[in-house]
Amino acid sequence: MKRNLYLNTMPVEEAGELYMRSLGDAAGPHTEKIKVTDALGRVTSEAVYALYSSPLYNSAAMDGIAVVSSSTEGASESSPVTLRAGEDYMVVDTGDPVRKPYDAVIMAEDTQENEEGMIIHAAAPAWQHVRPVGEDIVSGEMILTRCHRIRPIDIGVLLSGGVTEISVFAQPKVGIIPTGTEIVEPYEDPKEGDIIESNSRMFEAMVKEQGGIPKRYDIVPDDYELIKKSVLRALDENDMVIVNAGSSAGTEDYTVHVLREIGEVFVHGVAMKPGKPVILAKACGKPVIGIPGYPVSAYLAVENFVYPVLRSFTGMKGSSGRKIRAVLSRRLVSSLKHREYVRVRVGKVGDRYVCAPLARGAGAAMSMVRADGFCVIPQEAEGYEAGETVDVILFRTAEEIDRTIVCTGSHDMLLDVISDLMSGEAEGIRLSSTHIGSLGGLMALQRGEAHISPSHLLDEETGIYNESYIRSIFPGEEMVLLKGVRRIQGLMTAKGNPLGIRGIEDLKRVRFVNRQRGAGTRVLLDYKLKQAGIKPEDVDGYDAEAATHMAVAAQVAGGEADCGMGVYSAAHAMGLDFIPVGEEEYDFVMRPETLDMPEMKCFVKLLGSDEFRAKLDELGGYSLEGSGEIMKIK
Repeated sequence: MKRNLYLNTMPVEEAGELYMRSLGDAAGPHTEKIKVTDALGRVTSEAVYALYSSPLYNSAAMDGIAVVSSSTEGASESSPVTLRAGEDYMVVDTGDPVRKPYDAVIMAEDTQENEEGMIIHAAAPAWQHVRPVGEDIVSGEMILTRCHRIRPIDIGVLLSGGVTEISVFAQPKVGIIPTGTEIVEPYEDPKEGDIIESNSRMFEAMVKEQGGIPKRYDIVPDDYELIKKSVLRALDENDMVIVNAGSSAGTEDYTVHVLREIGEVFVHGVAMKPGKPVILAKACGKPVIGIPGYPVSAYLAVENFVYPVLRSFTGMKGSSGRKIRAVLSRRLVSSLKHREYVRVRVGKVGDRYVCAPLARGAGAAMSMVRADGFCVIPQEAEGYEAGETVDVILFRTAEEIDRTIVCTGSHDMLLDVISDLMSGEAEGIRLSSTHIGSLGGLMALQRGEAHISPSHLLDEETGIYNESYIRSIFPGEEMVLLKGVRRIQGLMTAKGNPLGIRGIEDLKRVRFVNRQRGAGTRVLLDYKLKQAGIKPEDVDGYDAEAATHMAVAAQVAGGEADCGMGVYSAAHAMGLDFIPVGEEEYDFVMRPETLDMPEMKCFVKLLGSDEFRAKLDELGGYSLEGSGEIMKIK
């Protein structure tokens, strides 16, 4: 057999791109439905949404007594109040339902029992130590995007949300063929001239790590017909084949000749040291890669050429943790009693990393799904102030963090849609959203803690959205307003509208749930109340705050409020009735240089895509008139 001379080697990136183009559908992903309990390490092929809220009901967050908050008013150390058993309170344990008329829980250690009942020394505000329905997960909320590798915490959250089956990318079967007359199995006694075969076992582990199912075949000696027979068998039984050794220029290196006979060789030799004698081929409609025999060369070849093919099959992305320094966006207070691990979202804004704390409660499992890492507060520290630089231990790769759009401001379900579309559009690009209201988002943008801020702030005098607020917060600075969507705001009520709510004027006679201060929805409500001549104090529940439209909808659906204000899509998702109040503009504010980010270009592209439009049509209540228009504000 003639030597395999390859005088012109191809650059690594060029070889990889050529190979993936040449494979086409041969490395295309397939999907399957599996049980969530079997999903560890698998990769979602589509977004997953919660079927149930968690908790399913208002529940006690502490052991103690459930009380009516109004009956505790006036209680103090100097003037304790005695609550009567069976009338004023009910004994509850953590997780027990808290039913009407009770609306607060007092911890057992803050009570004192006597013959008449329980003595308390402090008033209990409404919802103290009560976990409201949907506090962690809201029915209809997106739990996971597509292309997400399932972790143990994800399984728990999926099941808590009522999801028992999910669609994932099928695991490719990978045949691994070690070749060479001189190699022997590790359990054999090696003689002079023998080489212990270990590469194939390394390949098995690497394939498993990337989500594939390896099948290692027996060692094949340097015999053309035996190698050909083994490769054809492996192709028949697997989705992809790796042939180890025999890829170089020796007289007994048969792999490239076999592959040329039974298929097509696209690349033989790459400009990589070590690892030059790589073979990239296709046979029987399936990928076949010849790997050099030296262990370091073999490892590098698998990382550079096998991994991309496996990821194409599985939708999986690589991961590696590291510690970074990041600027804290909000104050964190901690007890001296504990070393605390605070879940955070992380993104790179300009030349610095910024981290935003997520929910810290022990029952807030979704914050683990959303988190990018931990900020660790030492036991001897009382916490950190906003603006301090802290250590963050990342869950995600540095590349994912660096390619994240940090989105802080107003909430809308369309952010989940864009996040999901971005995950499928380009590997590594992410949208990380923190919902603190329109005004809070603009302030975060002003401090350099976000790339973009979704906003829908109405100027009562002009009737124009966002522009006056931008000029006020960024005086003399040119800013960009990317037009988003028009959406319908209104009042959400129980199905069938049992209280006959017709509009804003009826808020004086029902239990209401509001959005947080600084939210654009709250600004709009205040404007409508003023128009109707209604004072905020005349609305029962005006000070009851929810962080998102879906959280408002969950409280109305759960009967904790008769009415709440939000967007139509949230009411539709929760099966509620909806009384329109008006159409508003939901836009994105940013600095001009943000438009030049590749990640932002992807965002703008998706905003005008047919797939995005179709998703909004499913949600309902949106119009894309003017969407994608870029305005300069100064």
